[in-house]
Amino acid sequence: MSPAELVARASAAGLTTISVTDHDTVAAIAEVTDVARGVAIRVVSGIEITAIDDGRDVHMLGYFFDQASASLAVVLQQQRALRVARLREIGARLATLGMVVDVESVLLAAGARPGSSVGRPQVARELMRAGYVKSVQEAFDKWLATGRPAFIPRTGPSPAAVVGAIHDAGGLASMAHPGVTKRDELIAALVDSGLDAIEVYHSDHTLEDQHQYQLLAHRYHLLVSGGSDFHGEDPGGFPAGAVAKVGRSARGILGAVSLPADAFAALEHAVSLRR
Repeated sequence: MSPAELVARASAAGLTTISVTDHDTVAAIAEVTDVARGVAIRVVSGIEITAIDDGRDVHMLGYFFDQASASLAVVLQQQRALRVARLREIGARLATLGMVVDVESVLLAAGARPGSSVGRPQVARELMRAGYVKSVQEAFDKWLATGRPAFIPRTGPSPAAVVGAIHDAGGLASMAHPGVTKRDELIAALVDSGLDAIEVYHSDHTLEDQHQYQLLAHRYHLLVSGGSDFHGEDPGGFPAGAVAKVGRSARGILGAVSLPADAFAALEHAVSLRR
């Protein structure tokens, strides 16, 4: 969705505070903030940065940071460059498998939107348009998910380095959807590196997950973050309400999962103490 469409959907859902946490880009924040003023929605600056540990993705969230931070801009530019290189490798791998997709057109479209980010979902849609698969889900299941024939491992900074980058921009750092990432063994070391929070409330988390990570947050004196992690609606993608086999739900109901007011107030208080 465009920033304006997203704000309209958030308003219709009755949300009063939102954060757009796009992967490796802050390009949407200014427009979302501007549009949201007209419907009395508060916007908190947000980002989701893909860190790498032992060859596996660890998604890290940043909130309340300075979106104009020069140091963060350098990190995000590097991240987007790595994404472009990876997409080209995936395209080449698909070609050797007999599936030619126009990766360069994806990159050209992204280049027309300054600061935008690209990833496997765009390649999945190209596979669908070319008739190689019937859905984004099938593209991941057969070709793009970890261990599948066209999978290319990601490269990037460590989770601790991402925490540092978020702090340098004046923000709070949270570990995203730990119930999906399943790397709880990293949490103690990340706390030592300055981790501020973990995402307890998430559309992929069960009630048991929420309880488990609430206890972990208490044990490590961490704050709590949360949200629906809405990924938009895609008629050729993950069916609404379904859990994808690659460990990813549709996240198709904006605001279905939110952060309790007291947890949000605690985040705000932590930020105020640093300024």
